[in-house]
Amino acid sequence: MDRAPGLSVRLKLTLSYAGFLMVAGALLLAVVWVFLLRYVPEVIVSPVPPSGAPGLFIPSRSDLQRAFAPRAAAVLGFLLVFGLLGGWVLAGRMLAPLTRITDATRRAAEGSLAHRIRLEGRDDEFRRLADSFDAMLARLEAHVAEQQRFAANASHELRTPLAITQALLDVAREDPARDTGELVERLHVVNARAIELTEALLLLSRADQGSFGREEVDLSLLAEEATETLLPFAEERGVTVETTGDAAPTTGSPALLLQMTTNLVHNAIVHNAERGTVEVGTGTGPGGVVLTVENTGAVLAPQVVATLVEPFQRGAERTRTHHAGAGLGLAIVASIARAHGGTLTLAPRDGGGLRVVVELPQARR
Repeated sequence: MDRAPGLSVRLKLTLSYAGFLMVAGALLLAVVWVFLLRYVPEVIVSPVPPSGAPGLFIPSRSDLQRAFAPRAAAVLGFLLVFGLLGGWVLAGRMLAPLTRITDATRRAAEGSLAHRIRLEGRDDEFRRLADSFDAMLARLEAHVAEQQRFAANASHELRTPLAITQALLDVAREDPARDTGELVERLHVVNARAIELTEALLLLSRADQGSFGREEVDLSLLAEEATETLLPFAEERGVTVETTGDAAPTTGSPALLLQMTTNLVHNAIVHNAERGTVEVGTGTGPGGVVLTVENTGAVLAPQVVATLVEPFQRGAERTRTHHAGAGLGLAIVASIARAHGGTLTLAPRDGGGLRVVVELPQARR
């Protein structure tokens, strides 16, 4: 937005310092006048000196005014010059941290998010502002890097089903006698995967933006609903699902929290051992309500577990199944938990498998 040019903050502070100094000097001179010169009479009657003795000079008010006024004007002039020079230097020293903050802001606006102010000195308003700005730049840099990585991965993942579709259509065009039933079935599978990936991306974006209404929700009821919905899928894979726990009231979007719970239970069923188990529990803890999902399975290294919440990250056992998914299940869970003011914690289980804990703020009654 274009703005009309104005005085700089340094010049304004300089004029303010000088003006304050001039006012203080004028008040001081006024005090001298009010409490000293006003009590000097205008006409002074002096006694007649003895003959031959020198006359005694007693200054009147006019004499004192004539002697006082030039010197008072000189003092005010000195104060004006001293206030302007001293105020300019003092304002420059006071605003030096603000100049560094402005330079960092300009660099950030130009796209350089790696720059930091790192303002030294003791704690004051400017240091707190600089530290807050550095923290904001760090979060913004991490967010931009995450978005760029997410966009690159999403482009790669979306390109895969499109490339497969193109290859299938090219084969069908070159071989008109080929069985169309098999082609249609494969196209259906590829298209379903593309739709699943697109819906997951939209859900992840919605959770990241926090654009949803909030109401009181019981996580224990959502856990039961998700378990009942996925029970046929679990029986098909030979996985036993157990749900236990107490009421866990929280505040948020029922649809998103149900999606979060469903993703956790689904992942626990898919990435499980043969005739494995899934344990779903809810309750309250010191920090709020807790949803816990544990499953048996392969032994996971801690460094692998740390990457599972990244978008499009899949464990080694995922790629060996027909339910590889889009690699967004735990990323969506983490985003939904973060949007509701909660946390997601992943840890490998002793003997194999994964333990996932979601902690959300408890609903205020």
